Amino acid sequence: MADKGITSRTQDFSQWYLDIIERAELAENSAVRGCMVIKPYGYAIWENIQKELDRRIKASGHKNAYFPLLIPKSFFTKEASHVKGFAKECAVVTHYRLKESPDGKGIVVDEDAKLEEELIIRPTSETIIYDTFSRWITSWRDLPMKINQWANIMRWEKRTRPFLRTSEFLWQEGHTVYATEEENIKEVMDMLQMYVDFARDTLAVETYSGRKSESEKFAGAVNTFGVEAMMPDGKSLQFGTSHDLGQNFAKAFDIKFADKDGTVKTPYQNSWGVSTRMMGALIMTHSDDNGLVLPPSVAPIKVVIVPISKDENRDTVMEYCNNIVEELKTEIEEVELDARDFVSPGYKFNEWEKKGVPVRMEIGERDIQNGGVTMVRRDTNEKMFVERSQVLEYTKNLLNEIQNSLLNRSQSIIRNNTHAVESYDGLKTMMKGEKGYAKVYWCGDPKCEESIKAETKATTRCIAEEDVSGKCIYCGKDSKEAWYIAQSY
Repeated sequence: MADKGITSRTQDFSQWYLDIIERAELAENSAVRGCMVIKPYGYAIWENIQKELDRRIKASGHKNAYFPLLIPKSFFTKEASHVKGFAKECAVVTHYRLKESPDGKGIVVDEDAKLEEELIIRPTSETIIYDTFSRWITSWRDLPMKINQWANIMRWEKRTRPFLRTSEFLWQEGHTVYATEEENIKEVMDMLQMYVDFARDTLAVETYSGRKSESEKFAGAVNTFGVEAMMPDGKSLQFGTSHDLGQNFAKAFDIKFADKDGTVKTPYQNSWGVSTRMMGALIMTHSDDNGLVLPPSVAPIKVVIVPISKDENRDTVMEYCNNIVEELKTEIEEVELDARDFVSPGYKFNEWEKKGVPVRMEIGERDIQNGGVTMVRRDTNEKMFVERSQVLEYTKNLLNEIQNSLLNRSQSIIRNNTHAVESYDGLKTMMKGEKGYAKVYWCGDPKCEESIKAETKATTRCIAEEDVSGKCIYCGKDSKEAWYIAQSY
């Protein structure tokens, strides 16, 4: 039975999502408009995501660094399209001091402490990092420059939703500089593939990936490539992006290097990133009406053991449970023994179900007498009895099975919600109904794209195929590109 406090997903998907976040104790709204507090359990999931992604980033040769939160406003004017793309989202620091109000009843801005140059709270870090790169890079020996930053970002959003869109969020941003265009483009695609693999292998989320349209690309980029995930409500969620910046920022920030032949050249750059939006994708893709469902790979607790005892057999049950904990921890680190004696076993079952723990073990006197444990897998709520001698091996296999099962489910969602659409009427009907990805031909004309968005609320998410032949879904002109179009978060 669904938790009475959780709205049914089919009744109101948006409220269901918010209910999951609240009941699983992942995050809550803060006193600052548009910002959220990520609670310990939610942050533990983010830490597991960060840990595995950081491992992959470092394996690709990148090193972590940290750059200032505040960026001189003049930096944004150096790359015209960049400042245009972020101007409406920027929060600006104008003063550096407060003082007591003249009436002594409050605090006001000290007008004598106005900054000579206003500072932007970073909406992204290209400008501040590339100003630094202009000093770090002087020779071909300094290339490639491969840097990654884990940081918080501020983009002043009008409409917010936890994890999916908040004024402040957490992310990683990679920034790489190469001597040649070929090396640079290879890295753009390699990092895109890293995100696709990470989504599939770690988060059990299947995606589409490809080039974004001109209107959807990153401000200042030559090309942007995105990773898109399909949510169960038929909307697409942009999972991550990888940008080919060409020489645009290198020229703007005077990044040059002396090549082996002594000539001074301008390098090529790329940037790429994913954010706490991944948490939103994770929650929506896997959860159900009973609460959060987590892939074992990112679950802060993979196995929870709930003792079921009375005063007269508590010691026996606890000894049995502790022995199992010790055995499991020899190969599974994230094991929790819920020994709280001030709440009932039923309360515990419900709590851990809402928090999405992949495997729950229920151990009472009857289980001990039968020589085993009762296990419940969170993804299907299937219950099974496992003999004591098989507990460790069975649990390991079950965790792998749950991870694979969740991926298969995600693959089914994206496959079953992707449709080749040949007529514009068909597209409009689809976007009014169950939505999903419409695979359509588009001629590339921004006017067609704008009209489709205005009339269907759907946008080009990423290119599906190139060098094909068809007719534009909107105007009927010849098209050599097929695109995935969907409504999105």
